[in-house]
Formats: sequence, C-alpha cells, structure tokens
Amino acid sequence: MIMEKYSPDKKYDLMTKDQVRAVDSWAINTLGIPGVVLMENAGRSCAELIKEKLKAVTAPKICIFCGTGNNGGDGYVIARHLLNSGFKVIVVICGDRQKVKGDAKINLDILEKLDRPIEQLNLKEDDVPARVKAFTADADMIVDGLFGTGLSGTLRDDYIRLIEAINACDCPILAVDIPSGLDCDNGRPFGAAVRATCTVTFVAVKKGFVSQCAASYTGEIFVASIGIEPVS
Repeated sequence: MIMEKYSPDKKYDLMTKDQVRAVDSWAINTLGIPGVVLMENAGRSCAELIKEKLKAVTAPKICIFCGTGNNGGDGYVIARHLLNSGFKVIVVICGDRQKVKGDAKINLDILEKLDRPIEQLNLKEDDVPARVKAFTADADMIVDGLFGTGLSGTLRDDYIRLIEAINACDCPILAVDIPSGLDCDNGRPFGAAVRATCTVTFVAVKKGFVSQCAASYTGEIFVASIGIEPVS
C-alpha cells in the first residue's frame, strides 16, 4: 500500500492511539528504521496528494500551519516537496520555535538551509485570526500540521482560537494524520477541531474516524504508508 482512499464499504483495520504508537516504536526500535525516514515517507505522501488535488491550478499556493511536535515535522517535509514542484509555500510555526526538536527540527533546519522564510505565530500575543487570514490569503489549500494522534485533554484557549480561525478560512484543508483537536480513539473534538476537506492518515484508519461525529472533521480519508506495514 502506498495510498488508498478509505471507503466504509471495505473492511479496514482500525487502530487506537496506543496501537499507532506501538507500530512507530516497532518500526524505529525493532526494525531500526530512523524516525526521520518515517517522517519523510509520511510527508511525501501528503505532498503527492496535494499535487494531485491541485493539478489543474496554475502556480498553486499552499499555507502550512505547523505545531512544535512531529506533526509539524511532517509539515516541513510537505513544504520541501511542494517547493521542489514549484508551489508557492508559506510555512507558519504556531507556538514556541525553540520547542521544535528531534526529527522535526532536522526537517525545519533543511528548510532554513534552503533559505526559505519561516513565519512565526505567537498564539499568546498576536492577533491570531487576522494573521491567519493574512497568511492564507489567495491560498489554494491549507495544511493542518498542528497536532497528531498523541493529543489528549482539553485544548488551551489560544489553540481553540487558532483552530477556529483556520476553519473560518474559505479554503480547502488537508489534515496531516488527524484533524488537529480530534480525539484519535473516539472521534470527538477536544474543545475544537480542524474541519478538514481531506485527511491523510498514516499506517491505518484511526478508531475514532468511523464515529458519526468524526466525518464532519475528517472529510475524505486517505490511508498512506510510512514505508512499513504493521504485522497482523
């Protein structure tokens, strides 16, 4: 499997948050696949779908909102591949840039070495709705790389404001792995969640995606490989 569109008519293995983490751990610690390779595969899958979705658009523009964790790291990979394909790309780090570590920082550093400007959004001080509107002006698609499946607990007010500002944009949204703010296991939002046009999820369909509530957040679901399939 490279990428497959989810259909409720077909039987899929559903995974909880803990099961997804176990697959990642198995790939990295048992098989020895570096996490940065898994991130590369995940981000490239998203970039390929974006290119397919916007193939009829001349000089497409993308705005990628990145959190400070690995979901944001996927966003930096997406940015690089789209830049290589001639897209205009705006990358926005949402939160403290100093918190970007590990594999995500490797990919952020690559972007910076390519002399690509990276925007910063201070969620506590900036006029978030106005800046989100400015970043996404004339964008053909928004990429949600804020939070992955590991999110738990109620979202902070500043992140709720950010998500609501993204949802208010008149623009298609692609969510990376899971719409930010959605509970991976039950498909309900943690106070707010991105309402995506489509979601590229990795390894397997998440358990919460098949709930009645989740459909209005995930949009179309595509399941993408990260380069290794879980053992049944």
